[in-house]
Parts: sequence; C-alpha cells; structure tokens
Amino acid sequence: MNIDEPEALASLTEASDAYEAALQDNDLDKMDQLFWDDFRTTRFGVRENLHGIAEIREFRIQRPGGAPARDNLRRTITVFGPDHGHCAIEFRYRGNGALGRQTQMWVRLDGAWRVIGAHISLLPA
Repeated sequence: MNIDEPEALASLTEASDAYEAALQDNDLDKMDQLFWDDFRTTRFGVRENLHGIAEIREFRIQRPGGAPARDNLRRTITVFGPDHGHCAIEFRYRGNGALGRQTQMWVRLDGAWRVIGAHISLLPA
C-alpha cells in the first residue's frame, strides 16, 4: 500500500481546504457536498452525536451563525492508497480561546473526496 502518494495527498489537502473554507463561511451547500450522502455517515460534535447525513444537515441548518470562528494551529493529513485518508486538526476558537480537535475520515467515491466520519472535541480549560 502506498502511503501519502503525491496526487492523493494533494487532492485530499485541496478537499480539506475546501471544507475549512466552507465551515468558516457557513456554506451549507459546500459542506454538504463534501460529506458522504449516506445514512452511515457520522459526525460526533462537542455536544451532539449525529448519525446519517439527514441529522448532519439538520444540525447545520439549526446552528445559528454557523461554526464559531477559529484558527487552525496544526493539521496532519495522511492518505492510505489512492482513496482513503485521515485528517486531524488542532484549532483555537477566536472568541473564547478554547482549544479543540477535529478528526475526519475521508474516502474518494466516484472520483471525489467525501467525509465519512468526523469527530470534534474541546480540551478542558
């Protein structure tokens, strides 16, 4: 198995960049496009456990103002073969300075990278 093959790594980095921009812009359509449209997709957040794309969509629609503004401090992206990847981000919220973590599992489906599972957590103050 090839790890961090250049094309796969570059294309997943591009997809991760697109997700981060959509998150900060509260671009619901783009975020939705980057998640796997399936009932098996999961997103475990700071206060919510979401199972399936329908729950994830509804959460985003109901979240006033979108995700809190943040600065990414460190990101590690690893690809395994041409179509599987992992992205881990350490971040700091701008408003309250809280430190957090985001982990995403990505799979390339029909030529496009999609998040199949995500987990977001905050470190204790």
